[in-house]
Amino acid sequence: MKWQWKFGTFAGIDVYIHATFLLLIGWVGYSHWLENNNWLEVLSGIGFILVLFVCVLLHEYGHALTARKYGIKTRDITLYPIGGVARLERMPEKPIEELWVALMGPAVNVVIAAGLFAALFLTGNLVPLTELGVASGSFLERVMVVNISLVLFNLIPAFPMDGGRVLRALLAMRIDYVRATQIAASIGQGLALLFGLVGLFGNASLLFIAFFIWIGASQESGAVQMKNVISGIPVGRAMLTDYKSLSPRDPLSRMTQLILAGSQHDFPVIDDNGRIAGVVTRDDFLSALTQHGQNVAVSAVMRGSPPEVDSYEMVESALMRIQESGFPTLPVTHSGQLVGIITTENITEYLMIRTALRTSQAVTLS
Repeated sequence: MKWQWKFGTFAGIDVYIHATFLLLIGWVGYSHWLENNNWLEVLSGIGFILVLFVCVLLHEYGHALTARKYGIKTRDITLYPIGGVARLERMPEKPIEELWVALMGPAVNVVIAAGLFAALFLTGNLVPLTELGVASGSFLERVMVVNISLVLFNLIPAFPMDGGRVLRALLAMRIDYVRATQIAASIGQGLALLFGLVGLFGNASLLFIAFFIWIGASQESGAVQMKNVISGIPVGRAMLTDYKSLSPRDPLSRMTQLILAGSQHDFPVIDDNGRIAGVVTRDDFLSALTQHGQNVAVSAVMRGSPPEVDSYEMVESALMRIQESGFPTLPVTHSGQLVGIITTENITEYLMIRTALRTSQAVTLS
């Protein structure tokens, strides 16, 4: 992953830190130095940010572990300066499951805030909120306030926040899932316009939040509509059947000839027994060509053990497998024999052609 470093693996989930997170730590440290000219204050400020992001990480684990309960794996969790992102392999199919997955993130912050409040109250260390600043006041109470803020922010009923998914789940219990998504996305975009309008009169951060919500709502709506469009289409209809393949012993010069002779970018590799040995992608080919020239064998460049898709499977599952595996092209088999290849581009082209044909039929009938 570019610009990301693996921090560790916890509960079987890889955690990454984005490079821009280091910029945030540097900015916080520099700001505290300018304000206090004291290294202890600098360390305190950096420590506060690190504790804050531990809370964000626990928030994401609230989503991930709840999703695991419903048989949904989490690919990884990445920490950014604006928060964390848990990449689930898929969203829960049942609205009640999506509701619980969405709520468990903020629930973690509620538990943290409640625990800190109890500790501060019992020890007599609670102070009025007016005595707290962004970089001053009780360390633990500031952490408590931030967790409360995370709950309130994440429950805004707009994608990509948890509140948008909560709203969609509640609507989907009564109406169609696609329609529920459209309504939730529209409400989110309405809030984005409201935040943007208020932001124009002096609060620049609201402009950023408005943009973030608008893009998130559009992407979620588009993704669900795409999923609905491809539902029920077998892979056999969208796969590429006129394709070329390579042998593990072929030199890269053979792939050069095939690429220049046609429009195919990625090639399945078939061994002498007719079995699928791997896939060579255009990016891997170009990288190897630059470093080693055209005489290198395909076997040294190919990606081995690609997941296979049966021609009778649905396009939706094939698209999900492409996204999960990292292979841009997957071999399609029938009764164990290679019958085609499938890519995101093939799926998109098939949908475009189908839409054009339906439009043509509608015009003819009218």
